[in-house]
Amino acid sequence: MLIYFRVLKESFNFAINALRNNMLRTFLSLLGVTIGIFSIIAVLAAVDSLKQNVLSSFDSLDKSTINIMRRTFSPTEVPRWKSEQFPDISYEEYQFLKGSVDGIDAITYIMAVPSGTVRYESQTIATVGVTPVTEDYSNIEALQFEKGRFFNEQESNSGTPVIVLGSEIAENLFGTLNPIGKKIRLYGRKFNVVGVLKKEGIGLFGDSKDTTVMIPVNFTRRLFSSSDRSIFTAVILKPVKGIDTEEFIAALVRSLRQKRGLKPDEIDNFFVNQLAGLSDAIDKSTEFLNLAGIIISGFSLLVGGFGIANIMFVSVKERTNLIGIQKSLGAKNKFILYQFLFEAVILAVIGGLVGLFFVWIISLIASSFTGDFEFVLSPFNMFIGTAISAVIGLVSGIVPAVSASKLDPVEAIRTGM
Repeated sequence: MLIYFRVLKESFNFAINALRNNMLRTFLSLLGVTIGIFSIIAVLAAVDSLKQNVLSSFDSLDKSTINIMRRTFSPTEVPRWKSEQFPDISYEEYQFLKGSVDGIDAITYIMAVPSGTVRYESQTIATVGVTPVTEDYSNIEALQFEKGRFFNEQESNSGTPVIVLGSEIAENLFGTLNPIGKKIRLYGRKFNVVGVLKKEGIGLFGDSKDTTVMIPVNFTRRLFSSSDRSIFTAVILKPVKGIDTEEFIAALVRSLRQKRGLKPDEIDNFFVNQLAGLSDAIDKSTEFLNLAGIIISGFSLLVGGFGIANIMFVSVKERTNLIGIQKSLGAKNKFILYQFLFEAVILAVIGGLVGLFFVWIISLIASSFTGDFEFVLSPFNMFIGTAISAVIGLVSGIVPAVSASKLDPVEAIRTGM
């Protein structure tokens, strides 16, 4: 075992000397490995960052959450022209599901309506996102409050003009004042502020509850026509823990088909979307992106492998005399082979580490410019980069190392003189 550490130490010294004595040649030879590792790890880091930020935007929602609406999260065999004719989920259907389906832990009705302008005294904020929901929304999405509360069932059912503010809306309207109990205007109506959400930051797609307000859906239903196709509706629900998801979804579908009077030979005119299914779709998409990035970056690594092989052939040629002396003093072929293999691996790893360093620097710079979007360089990706570098060095160094180990000592000494 000690002899291998000795070979490794000598190979490391030879690699460092190669870098020190022939910096330009070694740099150009390692450039392919550096660029290849940089490309692969940059792709892996970017895809991991994208995946992490996408999934983190759903962290507040339970992964068992089910969404019923006229649109789908995933590919479907239903033609687009047909799905565009599907009716929106009505408030009456929401009430029917709420009362007829067993195993519902929480259920809410939500509407997508135009943005509005909020006013408090002389302060005005335009194009504010408005989210009309029912009272159970706070139980489905883990809302955290800085002040106050969410509206209750009685306020939701009666459409009481109460409102919950995002943190930025509250700060811009009230400054240091306590907003709870204050009156603000939205859609030309007065609303009583009952809660202020904690600051959460900007999401991956630029969305954030910090810049939105929430009001009871029954208040909004009095303002907008149910026949307006620009007003999008959905039912979001969460089943009780431990329930059989497939049976639960089947019960939902049966109940909604019954409510809509669909015949057995008619297709569902609605979609049941699972948040867990969306996470699986994201996983598949990121796997494809990873594969595509690795294949493209592989060409850079191929060039890098030729560069390592080239520098090792030159190294063998320059040290032919030394190889002859080592073998004449009793060095075995295996010793010479390992010496050059270790050197090739060390050179390749050095090139790979340089590539990793550049990825790390760029990820720090990118994270500082993108605010809440954080680029992630995981230890696993760093390990992958180092391992790939070592493999490239090993493969590229095999032929030069074998040629060095098979040199005749006498011929080697004579050639090197």
